[in-house]
Amino acid sequence: MSDPLTPAQRHKCMASIHSSSTKPEVKVRRWLWRAGYRYRLNVKSVPGKADIVLRRYHTAIFVNGCFWHGHNCEKFRLPKSNTEFWRAKIERNKARDAENYKTLAEAGWHIIVLWECQLTSGRIDETMRQVGLQLSRWLLEINKKQCILNS
Repeated sequence: MSDPLTPAQRHKCMASIHSSSTKPEVKVRRWLWRAGYRYRLNVKSVPGKADIVLRRYHTAIFVNGCFWHGHNCEKFRLPKSNTEFWRAKIERNKARDAENYKTLAEAGWHIIVLWECQLTSGRIDETMRQVGLQLSRWLLEINKKQCILNS
């Protein structure tokens, strides 16, 4: 099956896709804010360009698009045209993600990776409930360490 768009139309379409404030990212931010979590965006001092940073929890959240980051789910499908270009691009993205996660972990940061497919209307509540539970566990861990240091 060939691409129904001309190369110029496809270029315009792909160029219009932005990497920040995507719909899935906005959904996560809204949920976090309503739940009382305060965060920062685009924190330059945190390695890896996390989408959302919760300093109090020492946590970086990445909201990944299934296509752009090569998630193994129903939303990911390699394009039929220019396949080698897209395969290489997605593999570079995956390698960069792995390096960013490693750098953050070595610096003592907690990492949460959320996928676009986890943030659909049928799955977002459970996904974000799990995020909230994990953040609570990490906050307890952080507070426990501080109590030990202060005693």
